[in-house]
Amino acid sequence: MNAQSDSIDIAIIGSGFAGLCMAIKLKEAGFTDFFIAEQADTLGGTWRDNHYPGCACDVQSHVYSFSFAPNPNWTRQFAPQAEIRAYLEQCATRFELAPYLRFGMGLEQAVYDEHQQRWQLRFSDGRQVSARVLVSGMGGLSRPALPDIAGLDSFKGKRFHSQQWDHDYSLKGKRVAVIGTGASAIQFVPQIAPQVAHLDLFQRTPPWIMPKPDRAISPIERWLFQHLPFTQRLVRSAFYWALEGRVIGFALHPRLMNIVQKIALRHLHRQVARPSLRKTLTPDYTLGCKRVLISNDYYPALSRSNVDVVTERVLRIEADGVITADGIKHPADCLIFGTGFQATDPLPRERIIGRGGVDLMDTWQDGAHAYKGTTVPGYPNLFLIVGPNTGLGHNSMILMIEAQVTYIVDALQQMQRHRIATVDVKPGVESAYNQQLQAKLKRTIWNTGGCQSWYLDPRTGKNTTLWPGSTWRFKQVTRQFALKDYVADLLPVNAPGRPAPAPHSTPEGSLS
Repeated sequence: MNAQSDSIDIAIIGSGFAGLCMAIKLKEAGFTDFFIAEQADTLGGTWRDNHYPGCACDVQSHVYSFSFAPNPNWTRQFAPQAEIRAYLEQCATRFELAPYLRFGMGLEQAVYDEHQQRWQLRFSDGRQVSARVLVSGMGGLSRPALPDIAGLDSFKGKRFHSQQWDHDYSLKGKRVAVIGTGASAIQFVPQIAPQVAHLDLFQRTPPWIMPKPDRAISPIERWLFQHLPFTQRLVRSAFYWALEGRVIGFALHPRLMNIVQKIALRHLHRQVARPSLRKTLTPDYTLGCKRVLISNDYYPALSRSNVDVVTERVLRIEADGVITADGIKHPADCLIFGTGFQATDPLPRERIIGRGGVDLMDTWQDGAHAYKGTTVPGYPNLFLIVGPNTGLGHNSMILMIEAQVTYIVDALQQMQRHRIATVDVKPGVESAYNQQLQAKLKRTIWNTGGCQSWYLDPRTGKNTTLWPGSTWRFKQVTRQFALKDYVADLLPVNAPGRPAPAPHSTPEGSLS
């Protein structure tokens, strides 16, 4: 697409793992009329946006990378943020994606034009583009979640969410209030605790924390990975199957999590000597119900003399501190929110508008849903990567991304082969799929473990985020795009070229 063009065949939104994977596989399949629209001025997605102190992956580096682009140069078992971002930039260079990247183009709205059978896209730089196919790689953990606390705007000090970390603001000697104890907080709290005068950590629910088996990857190992690639494939395979085995406890036999819980309790007892603090940090739900975290330095940080764990409910924020339900004021110069993301509402309203002018968020008013996490009835030629119920509690999300991309590329190839203009998943097919999915989820630890988590939609209690099975099973489910599951409108007969025979065509020109 040239600089002035207002039409494109395939528009990819987002330049994180999902968007880049989609672009790489499109090129491999021979598709070249596409672009990657990115709202920022550099690529990287969540690994660009999250750069707080201590930010790192909680899945082993060798698995948290594309299967087709191994990185022999990881320096640690669990890669830090800067290395993951650099890896994505290297992939963009290696696969020559620069001509396809469009920076400063944040998607403001996508509206499906039923007459033209195309998506009309409006971007933040003022550009308006017509696209036949729209692929969302925006991800489910991209919109920060801020707590609804009275008086928040009255605070006179510094405040920011962990995703918007202000590195220019010095925390040295400051009184800091951290609200939230999720995956981000357990990484940045140990980094900032030694710097601050005092840190109050406001904990609503303590997380289960396992030891982090992290270590440096030696130069000898990196040499082997580079010169004998099979050694890295062996390591990746070992990590994959070790992680994959965890699905048995999460999704198949939740009672097994009680065994793993003993390891977490032993970790807590070894690292926290004070009985009162140990009690405060002990969860009252089964391990796995919420996201299981890994850390070797979080508990020691909370044991410091300048750190207090506050369990009383936050009542309100005042100009210079936090007031809890017991009436105590906790002075603060800085508020940091480690409160995660809007996983069950991944998109704002009026962002994606489908057939009949229906907002995707209205379609999802009872909870997000999609067929194989990828397509939604009423939104032709829209494909979601990391869509509803594709998240994992046990393994690497890159595996799910690659599986979805395989499914989407197969869809586009079949559309090309059979001269199909649009595909729209049948409502009955999508509904039956999700009913079966939710039935499986009800038996998992995420629904039976006795807790409330961001996995569950607060309106319905349904788990709209996680996949209740193995990654290899999801790969099977998405291995091939089945036209019989979709209503497919054929290109007009008088369109250039002769259409190939379409299976099960109907008099109306649709596929059953």
